[in-house]
Amino acid sequence: MSTSKNKKEFNDINITPLTDIFLVLLIIMMVIAPLLDQQGLNLIVPNNQEVKEKPKEAKLITIDVADNGAYTMDEKPITANELIFAIQEASKEKKEGLLIQAASNATHGAVVTVMDAARTAGVTNISVAEK
Repeated sequence: MSTSKNKKEFNDINITPLTDIFLVLLIIMMVIAPLLDQQGLNLIVPNNQEVKEKPKEAKLITIDVADNGAYTMDEKPITANELIFAIQEASKEKKEGLLIQAASNATHGAVVTVMDAARTAGVTNISVAEK
């Protein structure tokens, strides 16, 4: 019975292991954070400029993207599934690139779908403009 009175009660909390864990986690985050670059589209929004005159014989493929996500090429409606084939056919005659004219309320997904289709079709010069 005298042994229980001779023992000291343990009232202190040792935070050294906890501090070590936090420092290791901090170092890991500092090393990994620069490696996590966002992989997205770097889009630069063009300034609104009015075009006074359109060229008579355009060498660009022009695709319009409407507010509701509908696509038109040369004033003919096309579906998202037909985009790749339509761009491949048009790129045989018009080799300068692709112009995507998106409505101001068109979704980014609809515009990216056209970009992906153009990239798959082999078009390298892609421009985006607002209608």
